[in-house]
Amino acid sequence: MSFLQKTDFVQFNESFSAAGTIRGLHFQWNPFMGKLVRTIRGRMVDMVLDIRKGSGTFGKIILYDMVAEVDSDYGEWIWVPPGFAHGNFFTEDTVIEYLCTGEYSPGNEAGISPLAEDIDWSLCEPHLKQEFEKIAGSTDLITDKDRNGYSVNDWVNHKDSENFKYGEL
Repeated sequence: MSFLQKTDFVQFNESFSAAGTIRGLHFQWNPFMGKLVRTIRGRMVDMVLDIRKGSGTFGKIILYDMVAEVDSDYGEWIWVPPGFAHGNFFTEDTVIEYLCTGEYSPGNEAGISPLAEDIDWSLCEPHLKQEFEKIAGSTDLITDKDRNGYSVNDWVNHKDSENFKYGEL
């Protein structure tokens, strides 16, 4: 991971989520926060949404399937750099670990609802999108804060979105 050589991780977190939980899509500025994430036990599908104004992939989301392989000699990580909103959903009881490059900064954080109708899902594998839709249509395991987050359009028109310009992060 030579691309992370000059990255300082200042916060180390572990969390549990029950099957059917949806989290995200979170991001912050002042300080910006990148996250290095892995599944310790269970299955997480990571969601990463580009929120960098002027980016060719602005408003597009990817889904990355991260199953803990208990018989493997190593674990898999995903890097979510600043400029991307991060969330996940869980198909089974799961423990994850994530390392952050910035400390939590109340008042300098926001979220786009993973249920926002204007997210562009065209980069996602169809079967993962279908799993998300199934959980989203049946779960109560999403916070009001996440359910009622911004839409992509509402975020791009918010003054704080100026902190996330393509090429300036």
